[in-house]
Amino acid sequence: MPPTPQQIFEGYLYAGTVSRNADALAETFTEDGVLEAPLMPDGAAFPRRLAGREEIRTAMAAYYARPVEGGRAPNFEKSGYVLHTTSDPDVFIAEIDTVFDGDAADGTGDQAVSLVQIFRVRDGKIARLRDYFAPALLD
Repeated sequence: MPPTPQQIFEGYLYAGTVSRNADALAETFTEDGVLEAPLMPDGAAFPRRLAGREEIRTAMAAYYARPVEGGRAPNFEKSGYVLHTTSDPDVFIAEIDTVFDGDAADGTGDQAVSLVQIFRVRDGKIARLRDYFAPALLD
């Protein structure tokens, strides 16, 4: 039985956001998979477009090697998502609300970030992922 959209999404989320493991992340994609962040400007630290599992692996390893901005990581208890299936069984959409905890030392409050990801899958792997988020959040 092929994996469900929930299983595919959670595998991708764990590999990337939770563990920041470029090898595991790349393995969630088909050999010719594409990872796109169409709103990212050219030259940004987070790649705008990666084609192929090996390019995804290499570029994301370099990205994950960078220090996390302000040392802040997502608070998974406060964050959430909703998955939407479509009339095409190979396409689903994730609406994500991620919360980063504020820092009492510098007086910053929690920051909520909303994004949308569109997944196209083939044979249980991600064939194409379009990730829409505000570019300023990652650079």
